[in-house]
Amino acid sequence: MNTSSLSFLHSPFPTSSSFLPLNPQTPSFSFVVEAHSTTRRQDRTARHIRIRKKVEGTPERPRLSVFRSNKHLSVQVIDDTNMHTLASVSTMQKAVFEEFNYTAGPTVEVAKKIGEIIAKSCLDKGITKVAFDRGGYPYHGRVQALADAAREHGLEF
Repeated sequence: MNTSSLSFLHSPFPTSSSFLPLNPQTPSFSFVVEAHSTTRRQDRTARHIRIRKKVEGTPERPRLSVFRSNKHLSVQVIDDTNMHTLASVSTMQKAVFEEFNYTAGPTVEVAKKIGEIIAKSCLDKGITKVAFDRGGYPYHGRVQALADAAREHGLEF
């Protein structure tokens, strides 16, 4: 065997023949495609950021912000220009929690009562118009029940 024919094995530079694929139909390069996956919480946060670009609370029309978890429901009326919370109701408050009897988390009925309580609290403070901020949650179920109850009891959205 001639040593010149095996010289490419010891060469620091690859020859053009070493780049040829084994099968001519397949490309010689390979790469891995990774899907960009986000969690439901990250999706909700992104939706909430998009909503917050459009919805802003002013002293004349504060923002009614909803937070929903598996165990609790929280609502705040916020004046964003002064960065001040004007009213708030949550199922974590002792007076509210004792009123409801649920074990698996707030239901649609609990959301209706929370909407009624926040509407009464706002009307007592002279707030009649609010901008509804669903917090990135779908307008369905507990969020919709809360909004409808607040509307029925005198708040204008």
